[in-house]
Amino acid sequence: MTPEDKVRGLTCWSGPVTMEPLSGGITNRNFLVCDGARRAVVRIGDDIPVHQIMRFNELAASRAAFAAGVSPAVLHHERGALVIDFVEGRTLAAVDLQERGMLEQALALVGRAHRDIPQHLRGPALVFWVFHVLRDYAGTLRDGGSLHVGLLPGLLADAARLEAAVGQIDLVFGHNDLLPANFLHDGDRLWLIDWDYAGFNSALFDLGGLAANNGLSADDEAWMLGAYFGRAPDAGLWRSYRAMKAAAALRETLWSMVSELHSTVEFDFAAYTAGNLETYQAAWAAFEACDD
Repeated sequence: MTPEDKVRGLTCWSGPVTMEPLSGGITNRNFLVCDGARRAVVRIGDDIPVHQIMRFNELAASRAAFAAGVSPAVLHHERGALVIDFVEGRTLAAVDLQERGMLEQALALVGRAHRDIPQHLRGPALVFWVFHVLRDYAGTLRDGGSLHVGLLPGLLADAARLEAAVGQIDLVFGHNDLLPANFLHDGDRLWLIDWDYAGFNSALFDLGGLAANNGLSADDEAWMLGAYFGRAPDAGLWRSYRAMKAAAALRETLWSMVSELHSTVEFDFAAYTAGNLETYQAAWAAFEACDD
């Protein structure tokens, strides 16, 4: 069965469907669907164990995110398919989040997710600990004979140092994938979408991912940390944050390396790996500078 056949066969439609593929997704196949009564976004995808994606978790997080006012409503789900209310708006790019007003809106939305989603979450919940993810990805790369295996000893040594530097954490409910394309603006407000990697985590991971994935400046980062924590960041907070930012960039790098081996989506993962490795190296250098 093709993804298109799966979409047409869903039991939620009230009439004949028309659909068009949505660009941007490199984990799922996404479609904009109209059945004559409404428009909806359909995400087609099964569990992806190599990326620790479990669809029961995505569904629970998506429902709780809607209840918290963070994400569009879940309209329907079946095995391998999630149907979400369509939001008329534009997908952000990194340059949008480098503008202070938009960054303020994004940070407020992320903070709301951290605080409020746990009040609505039902059923089993996952923990997303980036250092476990990195170790697991390294094992997957070794098992698959990745071309990047030679880099792993050095990267895992870096990860061990970063994990020690993060220190003790306070748990929040994290989105854990704050790429610019996961923010939508409808003209009035932002929405946060795509809860594939959601789980309890340190707030520093989302903050570091927001910075690393969107090219935030040092001034933006200082403002972000001060606004989120309600105080100017001291040396200890900077060290923990920069360690987690580097880990977030490293996770995106190893995610892409694993996708080179296992993804069936047509996408230049090799180029994506190279770009993310550069981002990680810059984040590692910033961490080392504050750790000297």
